[in-house]
Amino acid sequence: MRRQVNRWTILVVLCVSLLIVALDATVLHVAVPALTEDLRPGAQDLLWIVDAYPLVAASLLILFGTLGDRIGHRRVLLMGYGLFGAASALAAFAPDPQILIGARALLGCGGAMIMPATLSILREVFPDRRERATAIGIWSAVAAVGAAVGPVLGGFLVEHFWWGSVFLVNIPLMAVMLPVGRILLPESRGGDDGPWDVPGALAAAVGLFGCVLGVKRLGGGAGPLDVTVCVPLLAGAALLVWFVRRQRRRTHPLLDMRMFANPAFSTAVACIVVAMLALVGLELIAVQYLQLVLGLSPFQTGLRLLPLTFAAMGAGLAGSRLLRRFGPRRTVAAGFVLTALAVLSLTAMGQRDRPGLLTTAFVLLGFGLETTLFGAYESMLNEAPARRAGSAAAIGETSYQLGAGFGIALLGSVMNAAYAPSAAGLGSADRAAADRSLGEAYTVADRLGGGPGAALKHAARHSFVSGLHLTLVVSAVLLAGGACAALRLPRVMDCGPCDDASGKQGSGSATKSSGAGPSGAGVSDARASGSDELPRPARREAAATARSGRTGD
Repeated sequence: MRRQVNRWTILVVLCVSLLIVALDATVLHVAVPALTEDLRPGAQDLLWIVDAYPLVAASLLILFGTLGDRIGHRRVLLMGYGLFGAASALAAFAPDPQILIGARALLGCGGAMIMPATLSILREVFPDRRERATAIGIWSAVAAVGAAVGPVLGGFLVEHFWWGSVFLVNIPLMAVMLPVGRILLPESRGGDDGPWDVPGALAAAVGLFGCVLGVKRLGGGAGPLDVTVCVPLLAGAALLVWFVRRQRRRTHPLLDMRMFANPAFSTAVACIVVAMLALVGLELIAVQYLQLVLGLSPFQTGLRLLPLTFAAMGAGLAGSRLLRRFGPRRTVAAGFVLTALAVLSLTAMGQRDRPGLLTTAFVLLGFGLETTLFGAYESMLNEAPARRAGSAAAIGETSYQLGAGFGIALLGSVMNAAYAPSAAGLGSADRAAADRSLGEAYTVADRLGGGPGAALKHAARHSFVSGLHLTLVVSAVLLAGGACAALRLPRVMDCGPCDDASGKQGSGSATKSSGAGPSGAGVSDARASGSDELPRPARREAAATARSGRTGD
């Protein structure tokens, strides 16, 4: 019984770790105006203050995920705690924009240490797939809570203290997490497959940084031929191609590319990318719609989005039961279909507020999206060998980040192409400003005043809503494609005899060194011999043979 309690206690520690990282990804958004007034950053500095964290985190996920496979995920996680706390103190008291940018980059580095390590340790602590599915559902629900609570917490802190308090709140949390994690968390590492590929790790990090940077610039309105887009994209893509070729040639690769030969693994990764590709850019456009078209305040906008978050939490908590009953294929495909229907229902929105429709659509959207992501993450992690848990977790998180970046670029480009307000009597400068965004069109309209200003506002709102409808349709098409891709996932949730046996023995909190009982020894031997990489039917047959006592034949 003690081991079972410890197993779920470890999950609490991992979820608190993830919550802190998820909070920091969004808590800064509401502090930007106060920060701008105090530090007076330029336009480029402000862009880097906001983007440094996700850029660096996305770039280093593979590096630290694979490092954890070599030196231990617990060790990497504890280093991430320390770095995250120190960087938070530096960011809170940053005297100028450049130091704040550096602190945000260090926060991204700490986040990249923490995120894949939590999922890797979870994979080790819950060897039974049914329990692991429940744990991943709770883990993903906590991530949804963190993303939603971030702006609310940030708004409260900025209102009562100063902008640096949004970072300062991390320090006591990390001061507690360091000793708690050191005492409670088990060590978890993959197989010792020769020396760590330092050139490959650096190539992956720089290549991902270039690709994510180029995509972010593209989503920010720069043209595809702009030097700030094409140079980082081409350089990043070239480095990633070299990285993949290098890994295929190496005897002990940093990232085992054979994992992608497994259809279920590669399909799960693709589903994560498609889900984020279709929805992250749409979320940003929806916020603009709520504030600029419907005229809601930021607080009211946050309240309107809460049903989406609560539905996502519910899907995460119910995901394990859905996965056991319907299997990965139907669960992920149904999540895509439900999300696509919710997106299409939003095309009924116009320039008038329809709160009932919005709430219903957001509930379906949150439940469908979280069901999809939960099923894809669980399938991806299950299909990866246990000794490659860090690599698999890093691939999943990197796919999430890349999908989000490409989604902003793609759907943002669709929106920009469709948005073209037509109002008579505007000068060339005013027309160019009004064509850039709805916010700038409002600024021009307020300056014009009277009839011309009112006409421009009406035309801009109408054009924005039309562009939003087109973007929704494109997003629904992407989601339908994801539903078709999900048909390659396994039909049933395979909880084989090996997983069942280990789960019944209560080995969830035991590391490979414990080896208590025949079940623990069997798992250790299987991992040592590389049987994680056997096809599923072969694993089932081997497990059945061992169970029937014919292993000595």
